[in-house]
Amino acid sequence: MSDLIEVAVLIFGGLALYAMRRPILAALRRFDARNIARRQQEVADRHDQLAHYKHTLRLAEEQVEEIHEFAGQDERTAQPVTRYVFEGETYASRDEAEAARQQSIVAKARAFYVELPAALIHRGKGKLN
Repeated sequence: MSDLIEVAVLIFGGLALYAMRRPILAALRRFDARNIARRQQEVADRHDQLAHYKHTLRLAEEQVEEIHEFAGQDERTAQPVTRYVFEGETYASRDEAEAARQQSIVAKARAFYVELPAALIHRGKGKLN
């Protein structure tokens, strides 16, 4: 009797996998596409002298929060307007908020390069000559 239950569970499991094959295959295709794009970017970075800086800016951009949009009222006319918030500060236009965000990204990347020599020196202290 237990063999029959095991076979039934195995068949239902196979049917469930077959029913979900399209989402699974789509996820695998997206994963493969990301890997191909990453490898192509690595090859392009080998020939780009500024690749290290671009990579640092991308990492800094991931660490900086996004700009949030909300609907508010104009203080003078009480008309509905769209405002943008970045790091707790409200901006009237998306361009102003984007400029503030870009300044924050560049400042974070610069801080990395300021700290880099000390980190490299500290890393070298543990090595034996």
